[in-house]
Amino acid sequence: MDLLNALVALSNFVIVPAVAYGAQLALGALGVTLIYGILRFSNFAHGDTMAFGAMATILMTWWLQSMGVSFGPLPTALLALPVGIVVTAALLLATDRVIFSFYRAQKAKPVVLVIVSIGVMFMLNGIVRFIIGPDDQRFADGERFIINARVFRDLTGLREGLAIKTSQGITLVVAVIAVALLFWFLNRTRTGKSMRAYSDNEDLALLSGINPERVVAITWIIVAALATLAGVLYGLDKSFKPFTYFQLLLPIFASAIVGGLGSPVGAIVGGFVIAFSEVMVTYAWKKVIAYVVPEAWEPDGLVQLLSTDYKFAVSFVILVIVLLFRPTGIFAGKAV
Repeated sequence: MDLLNALVALSNFVIVPAVAYGAQLALGALGVTLIYGILRFSNFAHGDTMAFGAMATILMTWWLQSMGVSFGPLPTALLALPVGIVVTAALLLATDRVIFSFYRAQKAKPVVLVIVSIGVMFMLNGIVRFIIGPDDQRFADGERFIINARVFRDLTGLREGLAIKTSQGITLVVAVIAVALLFWFLNRTRTGKSMRAYSDNEDLALLSGINPERVVAITWIIVAALATLAGVLYGLDKSFKPFTYFQLLLPIFASAIVGGLGSPVGAIVGGFVIAFSEVMVTYAWKKVIAYVVPEAWEPDGLVQLLSTDYKFAVSFVILVIVLLFRPTGIFAGKAV
């Protein structure tokens, strides 16, 4: 019985939150990977693109809620997601046309595009804060839990109660659907194959008659969808605060690099590696240990390696280790 309680506690505070967080990081890292693999630069504005997409979705959600529209037990934000994706795609296409296309035409080096993306990052950050403000914004409605801790305890008779939030379940389902659609698109459609060809060899792709501007535009649209999904799912699971998405840039890039920058599969694996690492290092293990060791051996302290305030430091340490010992990441040599 104590082992079951330990397993439930572990699931409640480590496994379930890490899986949801990993799915959110994976979606964010996929956007970074696509930009790097196809447009060949690291887009530092991606975190604030997530914030912009989430903001657009929140504004639409509030409007729907004011009109009395709801999605039953599910968050109304799911109904607003298509609008958020369209608005974010329009923003990214406009940004590319006005800013990035100029530097592509000049055959600028990737480091120049990185610096430009930092400028875009600050611009987006300012726009989001100006429109929606710097404070926490909550936009979740519907049922809060899929499984309630009290109901779980009553059903099982265990001391520990398992609680799975609706936002966590939605995150996993939406992430699986989005990833499946992305891989189907890249591997099965003519446009997706054109994008992969452009990523592998730009000159050969151009000789084959592939339209580079079309490839670039579709890449930005897909990135807008992934960024908006990641931003909204993270906001539903935690809360929306513009500066948080700026901070998320580190674990997102760490996920992409750990998995292998340029590899979509690597981005997904890297997202879960970073998420589980952050959650496990910052979790206080006293409760779980108390269930599996004799009472005399029960620890006095929390058995917490790091405070949750330092969870992003875990991403940084993992990133440094990977760059030192395996800079190509887990899936070395893979590409879009």
